[in-house]
Amino acid sequence: MWHKPHLLNALADLLMLAGGAALLAAGTVWLVRVQALPVVRVDFVAPLVQTRRQEVERVLPPVLTGNFFSVNLEAVRGSLERLPWVRKVEVRRIWPARLAIKVEEHQAVARWGDGRNELVNNHGEVFAALLPGERLANMPLLYGPSGTAQEVLARYAEWVAVFAKVGEKPVQLLLSPRLAWQLKLDDGMLLNLGREQPKAPVGVRLQRFIEVYPEAVATLAKRPTMVDLRYPNGFAIRVAGEGKGN
Repeated sequence: MWHKPHLLNALADLLMLAGGAALLAAGTVWLVRVQALPVVRVDFVAPLVQTRRQEVERVLPPVLTGNFFSVNLEAVRGSLERLPWVRKVEVRRIWPARLAIKVEEHQAVARWGDGRNELVNNHGEVFAALLPGERLANMPLLYGPSGTAQEVLARYAEWVAVFAKVGEKPVQLLLSPRLAWQLKLDDGMLLNLGREQPKAPVGVRLQRFIEVYPEAVATLAKRPTMVDLRYPNGFAIRVAGEGKGN
């Protein structure tokens, strides 16, 4: 082998490569373990609106362990996403000693159900958080079987636009376990929309009601307490203290 220069060159290159890899590995281990590069600052990209500073200061310190290179970004993200108003978190390292955190907070648009402090955000996701009483009272109430929040929110938005044409405002929409819809207006009138029907979908029956609303409902001397829209070709109304009519 000593008389074969090309083999000697190849062996020398291999030894240099191995030596370089060893130095790189040693350097990596040193960077991870050295305590001379701590994270000295955490910056939030945008102000937090619903999440309180005290909550952040409670969950962050336990996960800010190690140094700039070894701090677990997933642990930082997970600790913040467990806070009530936090929907999504992104964490980045900024050389030489800073973390940049982008927090997307829930934007509550409605209450969900009763008594469990659950709200619905603008993505149709249910989350648990507290709101001041006055804000909570001004929010619509939505409810349905597990996994239906997005559908219920979409229907509510659709029917708010429909009733705006006649100057009315829905404040409650419920979907029963049997998938029957019930809508409540801000004056207390209940509309029993029932289930979807192949020949008479809920949207068609509701639109028919809206078309005749100005003459058939708005002109009544007494406001109906209940409107039954489950009929394919009409509807029934109930006035307090009276029977049904249509």
